[in-house]
Amino acid sequence: MAALGRARQRQRLVATILFLVFVLLLFHHASFPSAGQYNTPSRNSAPTDAAPGDDEVEMVVASMKRENLTWLNDYLLDWKKNIYVVDDPTAPLTVEVNKGREAMVFLTYIIDRYDSLPGNIIFHHAERFQWHNDNPDYDALPLLRSFRFEHLRDEGYVNLRCVWVLGCPVEIRPIDDEDSDGARKAEPVTAKRVYKRAFEELFPGQPVPETIGVTCCSQFAVRRETIWQRPRSDYVRYREWLMSSSLADDLSGRVLEYSWHKLVIFGKDPVHCPSAGECYCQTYGLCGMECDKAGCSGQYTLPPFSTLPQGWPKIGWDNEDRGWDGLP
Repeated sequence: MAALGRARQRQRLVATILFLVFVLLLFHHASFPSAGQYNTPSRNSAPTDAAPGDDEVEMVVASMKRENLTWLNDYLLDWKKNIYVVDDPTAPLTVEVNKGREAMVFLTYIIDRYDSLPGNIIFHHAERFQWHNDNPDYDALPLLRSFRFEHLRDEGYVNLRCVWVLGCPVEIRPIDDEDSDGARKAEPVTAKRVYKRAFEELFPGQPVPETIGVTCCSQFAVRRETIWQRPRSDYVRYREWLMSSSLADDLSGRVLEYSWHKLVIFGKDPVHCPSAGECYCQTYGLCGMECDKAGCSGQYTLPPFSTLPQGWPKIGWDNEDRGWDGLP
């Protein structure tokens, strides 16, 4: 009888052990799926381990009190807008010193929001219609609506302008263009003669590039990890340079206009002039146009003046009715 009892105990023990092994195997299979069970994200998919805010979009807008910004809230509803009014010290967002044009706004945003940046930031001017907007009607809205954020994720920094007119292939030759006394002479506003000295002040110890080339005009998109490649203290230093520089407002801002892509701020080469056709396709999905390296037929032409005529886009340069239907 004693032997029979011991045998039954062994049977119960073996059964218990087998049950526990089965439970452990079942748990292991549920926790670690086979290779065929994994979902591989496509090239344009957000990573599954994306950090908070990785897909968020914010606009940083440099404006003045007289400018019309209603279009931003009328049409771009999903993006948070940070609208800085540089000539209104009582505005919710403004700047300490109104100098350096949009550069002071952009640097102020980066400094103030450094630790809470969204994944995607678009730095932009205030008005919807501006002579430098890369669109047949000089209209910023269709460009912003069709902007491809997957391209920004790949690049880290994307200029909103693709055409080479003004800035590319080479805008500044810092050493050759230097004016020993920093004078502007009779030239229009240009950073050519002061760029070398400004670069040396901004980045002491770094070699001055032989050539600088980038399409104008200080409207671009940046990923937050690109901004984080440099410490916050660097952006503070750039802003302090703007405040203390002996250069006038227009020139100090122009220096940074041709520096955002390089100045080791956003890490592009000194000459950053991608093929216009490739740029339109990758940035806006405008593919298949007739293009050369510098531009595409029907997309952008340099206007005769830097101020659009009153009544644009319905009224043209010769006071003609352009037949613009007003649809965004």
